[in-house]
Amino acid sequence: MNTLRIAPIGAAVRPTAAECGDGRAEGRHEAMQKPVYVLNGPNLNMLGLREPHIYGSETLDDVRIMVEAHALALGMTVNFRQSNIEGELVNWIQEARSGASAIVLNAGAYTHTSIAILDALNAAELPVVEVHLSNVYRRERFRHRSFVSPAALGVICGFGPTGYLMALDGLKAHFGAAKVSRAPAG
Repeated sequence: MNTLRIAPIGAAVRPTAAECGDGRAEGRHEAMQKPVYVLNGPNLNMLGLREPHIYGSETLDDVRIMVEAHALALGMTVNFRQSNIEGELVNWIQEARSGASAIVLNAGAYTHTSIAILDALNAAELPVVEVHLSNVYRRERFRHRSFVSPAALGVICGFGPTGYLMALDGLKAHFGAAKVSRAPAG
């Protein structure tokens, strides 16, 4: 049985050997031994307070707990972070190049404005899933343009916090498919 372990934002949560069930504390899949960086941009620290009719009533801490529990169930690890500062997000993306297996990114408003984030994502050379809590295509026209999408494996929007879980499921499937495609023929 999986036990939920709570950690502060920014701390990686790794499954224990018992949780993995195979004696390896680093996870089940070679590609997923490094954590998935789950990065959140500006104003996401205000979840639960800011426009709950659009973003819902869950706080960012509620989302983090959901994401960590889901990652644990998938045998993955996550490093969940939030910043209102564009440069800090860029630094974390650059750090992810060597420290992460993939990135789940809700860049908030920087999605629509930040070429610096796009450049960092391209330089990271990692699978990226872009996540938005709301359906950006049912909102203002300026939200329809994403500078993250050109670097993303996929985009999930409109499902609220469940979108983060969908992103982890997609990455799990992506890494599983990559493992199968690398298998020797014959």
